[in-house]
Amino acid sequence: MHIVVTGSARGIGRAVALKFLACGHKVTGVDILPSSIAETGYRHVICDISADPLPSLENVDILVNNAGVQDSGRDIDVNLKGTIRITEALLTPHIKSIVFIASASATTGAEFPEYAASKGGTVAYMKNVALRVAAWGATANSISPGGVTTQLNRHVMESPSLWDAIMAETPLKKWASPEEIAEWVYFVGAINRSMTAQDLIIDNGESARSNFIW
Repeated sequence: MHIVVTGSARGIGRAVALKFLACGHKVTGVDILPSSIAETGYRHVICDISADPLPSLENVDILVNNAGVQDSGRDIDVNLKGTIRITEALLTPHIKSIVFIASASATTGAEFPEYAASKGGTVAYMKNVALRVAAWGATANSISPGGVTTQLNRHVMESPSLWDAIMAETPLKKWASPEEIAEWVYFVGAINRSMTAQDLIIDNGESARSNFIW
């Protein structure tokens, strides 16, 4: 199958691209940065999905919307409007599934204001897409990670005091790796055929924290 992964140069997007390649699929990555992926079957397109002319991509089976920024002043433009822009360009009866990488903050409201709003909008847009592509037998779902061990999060990962505070709010006392999120994306996008219009929160239990005091 032909898989398109936005934000494929690093972090979750890179792990997703490598997972699909390892499973024998053809992958086109779209990112504003160059890619270090050298595996056979990978094509890389440098593009800002929020502003640049979009690449011509045909016969797309699975779209993974991962590209995003955080507390940049452009969170709404990139995370939400850019995602809508490329999704609408690739919606054809050929498509089989669309997976959106949202965030646990779409549900909790935690993190930066525009970032949380952009991810909440992504989940709402995902449901809209799911209703429309169902006519083609396709699915659309979102995965909402909590903390993930990526370069973007080094600020808190390398601070003992911040990390201890985060772990105090995380029942499983860990974060997910990009590779674990990629496994979820692969299942939801390539194996799942019956779940649609759903948001899966993968946050090691952080959003379930109650802190009941008696």
